[in-house]
Amino acid sequence: MADLDPVQLRTFVAVAGQLGFSPAARRLGLSQSAVSRHVRALESAVGRPLLDRDTHTVRLTAAGEIFLGYARRILDLSDEAVEVLGEAGPRGRVRFGVSEDFALTRLPDFLRRFTADYPDIDLEFTVELSVVLHRLLRTGELDAVLAMRIDDTSGGDAFASWSLFRDRQVWIGEPGFTLRPDEPVPLVLYPRPSLTRDAALDALVAAGRAHRTVASSGSLSGLRAAALGGLGLMPFAGSLIPDGLVELDTDLPQLPPITFVLMTRGSHVPAATRVLIEALQADHGEVGATQL
Repeated sequence: MADLDPVQLRTFVAVAGQLGFSPAARRLGLSQSAVSRHVRALESAVGRPLLDRDTHTVRLTAAGEIFLGYARRILDLSDEAVEVLGEAGPRGRVRFGVSEDFALTRLPDFLRRFTADYPDIDLEFTVELSVVLHRLLRTGELDAVLAMRIDDTSGGDAFASWSLFRDRQVWIGEPGFTLRPDEPVPLVLYPRPSLTRDAALDALVAAGRAHRTVASSGSLSGLRAAALGGLGLMPFAGSLIPDGLVELDTDLPQLPPITFVLMTRGSHVPAATRVLIEALQADHGEVGATQL
């Protein structure tokens, strides 16, 4: 096998990430023909087709799926070596997925501090439900994820994980919300798949409490509006309660605690991603670099 050209590797990773030659060319500042030449040369070097392409779509072959992980590791190690031996501070790009609950509460203040301390690290954000973030991390579309894990589940075992903080899961609603004992519990919930939704429904079923979903939204702003309007109550992390809502004193069943965790796809963590993880841990004064 011929030596692997890092320029060709970067081109291949860009095409795989964008699922297209034209968007990859724009991202890299190259012509589309140059991108095609790089990919063909790389396929010749490894001796296998890495992409299936036609006039409309580009998909990774089975060999391409396997090779993509190696290509990213090679480039990450190359970038890390240059960073460690050079005088410049940490640099690079981190594709960072964040759960909606955290993104709209604690994250903005952290971002101001992080971007001031590390101006050469570019953060590319995806804000989604925790279950969706787990899937995107597993498929290689994200480098790191800050998401929740219900304490009595083991989801995410395939990832390297670092605990950020543990929190109570509570019932919240508008101030003065009254739950009448003779009516089904009115719920404001994220749509499936959702960890908090499943935890709330499981707890109510186990307790034999009748319930109904009165509002559902994939956006926290939509859920907050429904709860502020008095439509119902919702399960939520106790330290991240949105403005205007409060923890409710009810006779509803207790919900399992939540742990917010930082996750990567494997034990090798590129330097820029490591800096982000350590900054988040320091910001919350939690367990340092202890891996779960």
